[in-house]
Amino acid sequence: MPRKTVRSFIPDVKAFMGNSALGRFTSTINNSNLLNINRHSVSLAVYIGIFCAFMPIPGQTVLALLMCCWLGANLPIAAIFIWISNPITMPPMFYVTYRLGSILLGTKPIALDASLSLDWLIELSNQILLPLIVGSVLSGITLATLGYLLVLQLWRWKVVQKWEKRRDIRRDL
Repeated sequence: MPRKTVRSFIPDVKAFMGNSALGRFTSTINNSNLLNINRHSVSLAVYIGIFCAFMPIPGQTVLALLMCCWLGANLPIAAIFIWISNPITMPPMFYVTYRLGSILLGTKPIALDASLSLDWLIELSNQILLPLIVGSVLSGITLATLGYLLVLQLWRWKVVQKWEKRRDIRRDL
């Protein structure tokens, strides 16, 4: 994945750092790898973004921010990948992870009530929560690892393409 392509998706570093909303966090962002574009920071950001997208918690972005600060991943890329779980994709995504967790734990999945009311959800939360968390963590780790490896391979493929192109140009001279 070329740097220019990645840079087209994220804001300019100088404009981002000049944002007054950052306040006291400017030094933390400035001294870390949060805005660097390299193979390691981008692939790690993809991992973090996909993993956090599969977590059935509010505040997935906050979790991704903390993980990016801790591991030195590109924050804008991670934020983009968190949106895998959006209001349209969340219900089927979490249903599949719940079913996966039920299979892994050997529990019988609960039949969906036609009303799907909040009272019904609260009443059955003890039976739903553990399979959902187990399935979400397993799905998150698996798909995040695939995304991480895919970005590494695409990045390497693009670099090799550039090397071969330069080699061919030098050969023609």
